[in-house]
This record gives sequence, C-alpha cells and structure tokens, in this order.
Amino acid sequence: MRIERFSSQAALYTRAAAIVIEAKQHGATTFGLATGGTMEPLYANICKAAIDFSQCISFNLDEYVGLAATHQQSYAYYMHKHLFHAKPFQASYLPNGLAADPQEEAARYEALLQQHPVDFQLLGIGQNGHIGFNEPGTSFDSVTHLVTLEASTRQANARFFQSIDEVPTQALTMGIQSIMRAKCILLIAVGEAKREALERVLAADYTEEIPAIVLAKHPNVIILTDLQERGV
Repeated sequence: MRIERFSSQAALYTRAAAIVIEAKQHGATTFGLATGGTMEPLYANICKAAIDFSQCISFNLDEYVGLAATHQQSYAYYMHKHLFHAKPFQASYLPNGLAADPQEEAARYEALLQQHPVDFQLLGIGQNGHIGFNEPGTSFDSVTHLVTLEASTRQANARFFQSIDEVPTQALTMGIQSIMRAKCILLIAVGEAKREALERVLAADYTEEIPAIVLAKHPNVIILTDLQERGV
C-alpha cells in the first residue's frame, strides 16, 4: 500500500480526481465506484473534468436492501445525482435492492463482475474498518453477498435519513474477494472519525476483524488521507 497525506481536503480531492483520470488514460475501462460523503467532493471534481466515460462500464460496491432505485437514499439515486447525470457510462451496474431473492441477486451481480473484471476500484473506509459493506469478521474469501449491517454502520449512515429507524438493516455488497480482483484500488480516508480505522489498517496484524487490512495483500493500492501521522 502506498499512502499519500495532504494538508487539505481540497488538495486531496484534486489528486484523487487526477488518479481516476490517469487510470482511464492508461486504459482502464471498467470502474468500481463507491458512495457516501467521502466520495461527493471527488465526483464533483470529476464532473468538472475533461473526462469521458461513455465507452466505460461501472459497478457499484453495494446497495441497500429494501430501497427502490428512485429512493433518495438509495445508492442508485446517489450515483445519478453526484456523477451519472454529468458523466454517463456506457453501462452502469448496481445491485437491485428490491430483488425478490437477495441471495439470487448477489449471485447474479457476482457473475456480472466476473464477466467484466474491474480495472480501477474506489473505496472509502468505515469507522470499524469495513470496505463496501463487509463488516468485521467477513471472510476474506467472500464474494458478493447479503449482509446484515452492524449498529455502528447504521448509526454512521443515519445522518442521511430522517431517523436511524429508517436506515435499512441489510445491504448487498461486493465481497472482499470481489474487491481484491480489481487491478488498482484507490482508498480515500478523510476526517478524524476515520483515524482509528486507518491506523489499524496500517499497523494491525492481518485479521478478518479489520476488513480493510486485506488491502495490504494487494499489489496496487493507493491511500489518500488528510490525516497526518501522530506527533508530526
């Protein structure tokens, strides 16, 4: 893992957008996309950039179970609002949160991922070290699956809903093995709330209790953060 630290979030997101643009210039055509507050400034920068994804494919990391694509807190809605309205892809795939059989939907989505290997994957990191919605204890061998969200994850996302009671309890997510198949991974960690998770990833023993630590085994990971090392 290569880590780059920035004194401002503006500089960090300028660099992040440049990395995405460079990836496409160097031949990436299939992009794995993430959501959440961490990604909003990145997508804003990309929307203003001279980059064309019309011949590219995108796959999102995850989607809530029980939310229609038109629901304002679904990740399908998020992606259209923050990126796709300005930078459409040839095809954009997200799990179907309203699938009658979520397990079957997970298998369908995993099959699509294996048919279209991801060249470049965006990741955020949860306060408990999750990537995608792969909570602590998820097998490093996992593929796309149905997950029950931890209380801490639902609490962290409650700010986007009227109340925590409205936050879905389940989601469909790319598995850790699914994520690790990407040729290049860019992880963005901003704000003090992510410090402990990032420090555990950089220093911890290799354990499934810290899902993001798996990235240490990937040959091409870049981490961008505005968090400076303690004591610096």
